[in-house]
Amino acid sequence: MKLRTLSAKLALCSAAAFLAGATLLAQTPGGAPGGAPGQAQPPATQPSQPSSMPSAQDAGSASTPQSLGDQAFVSKAMEGNDTEIQLAQLAQQKSQSADVKQYAQKMAADHTQMNDKWFTPVAKQLGVSQPKGPSKKEKKEIAKLQGLSGDEFDKEYIGTMLKDHQQDLKDFKQESESAQDPTLKQVATQGASVITQHLQLAEQVAKNHHIDVGNNGKEVSEK
Repeated sequence: MKLRTLSAKLALCSAAAFLAGATLLAQTPGGAPGGAPGQAQPPATQPSQPSSMPSAQDAGSASTPQSLGDQAFVSKAMEGNDTEIQLAQLAQQKSQSADVKQYAQKMAADHTQMNDKWFTPVAKQLGVSQPKGPSKKEKKEIAKLQGLSGDEFDKEYIGTMLKDHQQDLKDFKQESESAQDPTLKQVATQGASVITQHLQLAEQVAKNHHIDVGNNGKEVSEK
């Protein structure tokens, strides 16, 4: 009788020990495949980035050919404005003609305003750096005008204004139609209007100085 009681007790203790071990194994993280039911397991892969954060691929594709074209236009326009201001200041110093001086004064004022109020804010918006100075071609033109005086200076200056504003008008009109940035589109449209006025004034001054406006700013030959 005592033997049966002892065997029963041993069997009961073994069963209790087995259950205790199984429970401890289940509660240990990673102790069993899949873990205990209801317990969170480490994810197999990292969660995807939030939709509000662009991936590296999206960031790289942000600069489209058209946006790069907008940036190039802004940089060139600001560089051109700086050159126009320098040439206008030179004309006010060297010219002996009242109409040329008045024209140059307007060029300096208008192109300064275009850069300060229009293009500088757009350049910041599009990440365009301020130009370091005139291009090599423009530096040559400035140097050429610095070596002239009197009537020769006036003819060269007005001839340069005709050529520059004819090209600028084409560029501004094209940008007003193709600009991707809406603010830049508006600036290009307004700029085209201002440049049209500048070109008309240059044509009038050119006639006063016998410069053929239809001959790329060259002086009308005397017959």
